[in-house]
Amino acid sequence: MTSGTATRRLAERQQMLDEIRHAQEAVAKRRHRISLAAWGAALVIVVTLVAAALISSRPVMSSEARVAPDFTLPTSSGQTVTLSSLRGSPVVLYFNEGAGCDSCLMQMAEIEKDPAFAEAGITVLPIVMNTAEQINAERARLGVTADFLLDDGTVSEQYGTLGTGMHEGLPGHGFILIDAEGVQQWYGNYPSMWLAPQDLLKEVQSRL
Repeated sequence: MTSGTATRRLAERQQMLDEIRHAQEAVAKRRHRISLAAWGAALVIVVTLVAAALISSRPVMSSEARVAPDFTLPTSSGQTVTLSSLRGSPVVLYFNEGAGCDSCLMQMAEIEKDPAFAEAGITVLPIVMNTAEQINAERARLGVTADFLLDDGTVSEQYGTLGTGMHEGLPGHGFILIDAEGVQQWYGNYPSMWLAPQDLLKEVQSRL
């Protein structure tokens, strides 16, 4: 083999190696671009989901006044409560999902621990669409002493709370303020499933 032939073969081999290296670099760059695009798309999806969650968890309120629809409902202890019989002092109706929703019952547990409601003469009535057996089992498990009013959906629908939560056939996590004269003064729905008792009291007292 002449030196010229050997030199030519070395040059061809080097050219082939350069071509392979360039091809590998091009593949790596393409993969990197695809990876960046995938991460970018994933980030957009995450941001969209977070934004949607934040928007959907915002409270919805209304201060439109109207005469509160009267009702009579059985309670979890076997008694009955008629709304109009409570005239003369403010009443807060607390509509919630009830059995199966621990945060709903813990909300009531924290409210009943706060003496400021009783001191202000404000009655809080939790309303659920459960049987007495269902809600009483949850009350006992979570240490809630307050009686719950048992609705078949009629009262929840009258007050516009039906289907405002995670379940179409149940009320959301909402509060209705009825003043001493029987006029609805405020409605607040909280998809976050929580309103600190002191914040609830502040909302209520600011409208009385």
